[in-house]
Amino acid sequence: MKSLMEKLEHLLELGGTKKDITLLAISGIAVLLSLFGVRPFPFDMAWIAIILCGIPIILEAVIGLVTAFDIKADVLVSLALIASVAIGEDFAAGEVAFIMQLGGLLEELTVARARAGIEKLVHLTPQTARVLRDGQESIIPAEQVQVGDVLRVLPGEGVPVDGVIVSGQTSINQAVMTGESLPVDKSVGDEVSSGTVNQFGAFEMRASKVGEDSSIQRMIRLVQSADAGKAKIVGIADRWATWIVVIALSAAALTWLITGEIIRAVTILVVFCPCALVLATPTAIMAAIGNATKHGFLVREGDALERLSGVKVIAFDKTGTLTYGTPEVVEAASVTDTCTREQLYRLAASAEQLSEHPLGMAIVRCCKKELGDTLAQADDFHMLPGRGVRARVEGKQILAGNPELLNEHGVSMTPPPAAEDAVRKGCTVTYLAVDGVFAGYIVLSDTLREESADMIGSLNGLGVQPVLLTGDHENAARTIAGQLHIGAVQANCLPEDKLKAIDQYQASGQPVCMIGDGINDAPALKRAGVGIAMGGVGSDIAVDAADIALVDDEVKELPHLIALSKRMMTTIKCNMTFSMMLNFIAIVLAINGTLNPVVGALVHNAGSVLVITCSAFLLKWKKK
Repeated sequence: MKSLMEKLEHLLELGGTKKDITLLAISGIAVLLSLFGVRPFPFDMAWIAIILCGIPIILEAVIGLVTAFDIKADVLVSLALIASVAIGEDFAAGEVAFIMQLGGLLEELTVARARAGIEKLVHLTPQTARVLRDGQESIIPAEQVQVGDVLRVLPGEGVPVDGVIVSGQTSINQAVMTGESLPVDKSVGDEVSSGTVNQFGAFEMRASKVGEDSSIQRMIRLVQSADAGKAKIVGIADRWATWIVVIALSAAALTWLITGEIIRAVTILVVFCPCALVLATPTAIMAAIGNATKHGFLVREGDALERLSGVKVIAFDKTGTLTYGTPEVVEAASVTDTCTREQLYRLAASAEQLSEHPLGMAIVRCCKKELGDTLAQADDFHMLPGRGVRARVEGKQILAGNPELLNEHGVSMTPPPAAEDAVRKGCTVTYLAVDGVFAGYIVLSDTLREESADMIGSLNGLGVQPVLLTGDHENAARTIAGQLHIGAVQANCLPEDKLKAIDQYQASGQPVCMIGDGINDAPALKRAGVGIAMGGVGSDIAVDAADIALVDDEVKELPHLIALSKRMMTTIKCNMTFSMMLNFIAIVLAINGTLNPVVGALVHNAGSVLVITCSAFLLKWKKK
């Protein structure tokens, strides 16, 4: 029997959504022809709708009852269809079948699950590794690397496994793990993670974690398992189906026994069909999705808005979400009388012209923006991985980088208090030397989005607590949180740390909405009650893992989305209340014989139209 039910279910799924839409279109035309008495064939045209829409409903009800004794709304619909056909009310049966299938299609379209981009994560994993054995370099599949192997990683290559640097200096792009756009300088003794990218210098490393134990593989497993505990939204009509079926059958049976009129009993079954209830949720969701689209949100999961209405906590990533994610020069200072601020700034930018480091590129970009496009030519340029750059500009020897760079070239320096204060606030400082003399420094920092502060204030007004979860270090995180008046902060977060934080909030009864943009945010976006990805700057993997994408990265629209979700739920509750009231009034009229099956079906149509109309107002709703 189970095997037969599985075959039936497979048969019903053939053709997918396109088949469902085609059958509905044909059935809709047939129901209209039946209503106006048009009979091009020697049978009522409503039979086309009964066959195309009604039979699948009956089969779904049978499958649910046989396989799991699952009583859904389609059980009551099936009883109404069979009873209507039995007494010759073909139009009533066809019309009910059409309405119910239409509602089912709308609900299917709005709650369709999106696929996670796990395959893209897999592609981030380096497939080969350069292993050094007996003084010889050979390229082997990454999965064959053993713990203790010495590997060489060239500039531009991905790190194949977790390990520790044993030789060389470099800068590593760790965005895949931390979400931070700036490379991190690494030298002997520092750990490197699989999936991260070597930016500039070649280095050798000793493998410490390989295969399934490596960081990128743990990330893949996190994404695969993260949504296991996410609650699935069940249709409202199905939630109440058992009670609806019991009440409807009891009322119909009692009416038949007392009055002896089967027409009244059938009419009760017809008017009790939860047409308007089935339409209450999907029509409101679809209208809200249309509204959200106008405000820059791509809702990839229909039920995400229903979940969003109940969130108590919104967890933000920092870089690229609350900030622009690109470094900007916030201060340039000279500490010598021989060189003005502007002269020092130009010399630094000229020296950095050939640099591929994000900090160097930011200095060049910001200098041109502030002081004009004219920069001197840099000669004898050298990029020193993990340190900075050395170049000759206008006959002067320029060093631009960290204190280690200046010390290695014999430049005596003590970081000024202002520079040290900037570091404590989470900024990055590039120190400058001209002809062997410490000359000044340039402070760079990620900058807040202009709209972030107002957006956080609006969220507080909606009763939602903002939380900052970032892979950046503590000082930078606290500085940004202080500017935005965010009280809850967790810094230095790896993907599993963000996942743990979300689990803790949700375990305490506080549903979480996670907003992020990076690959490292993907597990958290999946695990949270609702995941929102920055669609413009965000990675494809983050967008795939999220329920909603913010296409234009305008975070100022987030309060509107939250308020819209709450408004949508209010509309759904109004639709439900109206539907149930209409049902019970119609039942009373059916019991006393005022309504027949055809009129009862038309009453249901009117109720469905009013539900759709009420939902349609959400299309143009705007937060005041």
